[in-house]
This record gives sequence, structure tokens and C-alpha cells, in this order.
Amino acid sequence: MVLSKTSSESDVSVHSTFASRYVRASLPRFEMPENSIPKEAAYQIINDELMLDGNPRLNLASFVTTWMEPECDKLMMSSINKNYVDMDEYPVTTELQNRCVNIIARLFNAPLKEEETAIGVGTVGSSEAIMLAGLAFKRNWQNKRKAEGKPYDKPNIVTGANVQVCWEKFANYFEVELKEVKLREGYYVMDPMKAVEMVDENTICVAAILGSTLNGEFEDVKLLNDLLIEKNKQTGWDTPIHVDAASGGFIAPFIYPELEWDFRLPLVKSINVSGHKYGLVYAGIGWVIWRTKQDLPEELIFHINYLGADQPTFTLNFSKGSSQVIAQYYQLIRLGYEGYRNVMKNCCENAIVLREGLEKTGRFNIVSKDEGVPLVAFSLKDNSLHNEFEVSETLRRFGWIVPAYTMPADAQHVTVLRVVIREDFSRTLAERLVFDIVKVLHELDTLPARLSAKMEEVGEENLVIKNNGKKTEIEVQREVTDFWKKFVLARKAAVC
Repeated sequence: MVLSKTSSESDVSVHSTFASRYVRASLPRFEMPENSIPKEAAYQIINDELMLDGNPRLNLASFVTTWMEPECDKLMMSSINKNYVDMDEYPVTTELQNRCVNIIARLFNAPLKEEETAIGVGTVGSSEAIMLAGLAFKRNWQNKRKAEGKPYDKPNIVTGANVQVCWEKFANYFEVELKEVKLREGYYVMDPMKAVEMVDENTICVAAILGSTLNGEFEDVKLLNDLLIEKNKQTGWDTPIHVDAASGGFIAPFIYPELEWDFRLPLVKSINVSGHKYGLVYAGIGWVIWRTKQDLPEELIFHINYLGADQPTFTLNFSKGSSQVIAQYYQLIRLGYEGYRNVMKNCCENAIVLREGLEKTGRFNIVSKDEGVPLVAFSLKDNSLHNEFEVSETLRRFGWIVPAYTMPADAQHVTVLRVVIREDFSRTLAERLVFDIVKVLHELDTLPARLSAKMEEVGEENLVIKNNGKKTEIEVQREVTDFWKKFVLARKAAVC
């Protein structure tokens, strides 16, 4: 007699995931489901939804590393369950972090003796690193003002309007006034002379950017240092400099070794750099290095012993995975100076290929500079019919994610597109991107001027009209930019 059994719907072992009930019903999105589901079904459902994300390799908006060698991936996966903060339990991981700090400090020309230990810490990124550096500057300034019997309740930082949003966060979260040097058309970084003019007795530091997010340009830290030395002599102040080298810190030492921006300049007291940008590590690692031990106030360092031996810690968060720290050490010893230099040279050469390809179209102005982060920022010479936001939106159909954005004050009427050249962006991809941009331009040229039609709906009463009823060129450009900003943002769901 043959015995048989009819499989039930609950007998998931004999079902394909796509033949099961788990793909026929919508899963709860805002509360935990009542019952468990098989691991295969959970994986398939989430993996399928993730397919709708953009391709990280084609995300040219981001500076963050999107490719690493398989050997490094293995190291990261084998250490993903280690908590970075448990120094006594994972002493080798702690040692690797300290090695990274010392290697990076010497790369930035910190004034260290041969066996001297550098002062620095690994963070989850440059945002945390900037918070820590800013707190050190604020506390040092407050201590000095208290000792002199002067008010210490109105600290400020001077920087350019081109700074990354993390500086605004620091100023807001830690009650420090942010004094920004405004930009102007054609000059999209902080003017050192204007910055020094804004320095007063309450300035805890001047923040310079080595690699502006907007156009990749390096600010002139050497000139800033020299001007600030003179002002400090005249006033008796000792206003220091912090260098935000999030993007450029792993580029300048290899491509522009003679450029003075780091601890070779006496007023540079701390530097942050993103390991997950041109440090060539996946997202989740940054570094902040101090010039000397005196530049990091001892009272900001906490000592704990409930995880084992006495452990000093200076971080905003506590627990953190060890994988990115280990990956950073892998990259530093795997590539060495030669490897990093070759990677950065390739990035710069591919940026040139892209820039020259765009220039040959005759349709774009190049906004980025030759010296700086390997990226290409560009704007349309004529955006009267179709603008940069439309180019960005249309490029997505080819898989490319190329951001369009407006410059900060006082250059907010200027709109640019930006392509960041990373390690995994080859010459072939650069040539392909130029080809696709040309296709997009041709496609837009054949379309009616959607912008003109939309603006007519707004009504003439909303337009600024001067000069006997005629709008100036800048007024037209600002209206175009404002309209498309609102138009694009209105199409995206805002999620906080």
C-alpha cells in the first residue's frame, strides 16, 4: 500500500517562495506582524523590494565608497559581530584603530616624534568627527575665557556658506553661532580675507574646507593661516583653524603633496577626514586627528571600566561595529602610498575625460576646478527652455543618479549638476555618461518648452518685472531655478 500526504499551505518546505501565501498579501509596514514567516520568504520579499533602489555604482551624487575588494569584504563580515567599544575584549581591533590614527596623523604631517603616539579617534563619519573637534575648540575657548574672567556664553565659528550641513548641525546642537562668508558667482568657496575679517574674540575657530561639496574646490588654508597669524598678533587672540578634509584628506597627500593645508601650518589644530569617502571604505567610518594632546581637553575624555580594564573614550555614540575600522587598516596596508596615489590619479584622469567630453558638446559651463576633489560640476549655458533639474531627472531613465542643486547665498541663482568620480568609475563609464548626456540633451531639445508653459500658469503677477517691463537675465534665471526647485520637490514624498 502506498502512503501519500497532501501538502498543506502551512507546509512551506515544499513550496517555492513565489508559490506561497507570503507573496500574496501585503506585509505590515508600520507594526510588527502577528506571526513569523520563513527565513526564505523574508529574504525574498525584502530583496525584491530593494531592487527598486538605485545602483550604488551609478550613484554619482555620492562621495561614499561603493566597491571594495572581496578579501576586504570577507574581513568585514568576519568581524561584523564585534563591538568596537569593547576594547578589553577585542584588544587587536583597538590596536588596529590606533594604528590607523597614527598612520593618518603622519600622513597629515602631525608634529610627532618617531615613537610618539598621535591623538585621534575613529568615528562613524565626518559628521561625528566635526562634532568632536568643535566641542574641543569650544571647551578650550571657554576655559581660556574663564581663566581671564571674560564672558564665555557667545562662541562662534567662522566658515564659508559652502560648508556641509553637519556644521550647521554642530552650531545648532551645541549653541555656537555660525558666521558664514557668503559666496558669489564664479567664486564658490570661502574667501580667506573675508573670513578673517569676521573673526572676533568669541571665535572658537575658523573652519576651512579641503574639497567643497559644491564643486570639489580646495580652500586656501595656507593664506587663511597667514592672515590669521597676523590678526592674532594684532589682537592678542589665538584663534585656531580646523580643516574639514572629509573629501580631500585622502587626495591632497597623494596628488598635491606640496600643497600646505595640514599640520605643517601652525594654526591648524585638528583635521577630520572620511574613511568612507576617498579613504576607500564602505560607509560608516571617519577620523578626527588633533595636533597635540593639549588641543583635546582632558575633561572631554571619559574613562570606563565596566567592560574590563580602564578604557578612555571620546565619542558621541557608544557601541559601533568594528568592520569599518578593520577595513580601513586593510586599505592602508594593502594599497600603501603607491596604491592610493594610483587610485587618485585614475580618478583625476577620468574626471578630465568627463570634463572634456562635456566641453565638446558646447552646451555646458564647467564650474569645478582643476585642483581639488576629482569631480565635475557643470551648468547649462542656456537653460531658458530646459534646465539642470530636467537633465538630472531624465538621466535617471538611463540609470544615472546625477544631482542638480542651487548654490548657497549669495550665488543661489546658479544651478549646477555634479558628477563625483570614485574609484569604481572607469573611463568607459565616463565616456558612456557623456554619450547618455548628449542623448538626454537631444531628447529635451525635441520636447516643447515645458517650463515656459508651467510658468505661464503661475501668472505674470508673481514675476518680478523691472526695467520698463523687462526682466533682467539674473531675475529670469532665479525664477527658473525657484520654480524647478518647487516642481521637483513637490514630486518627491518628504520623509523625515
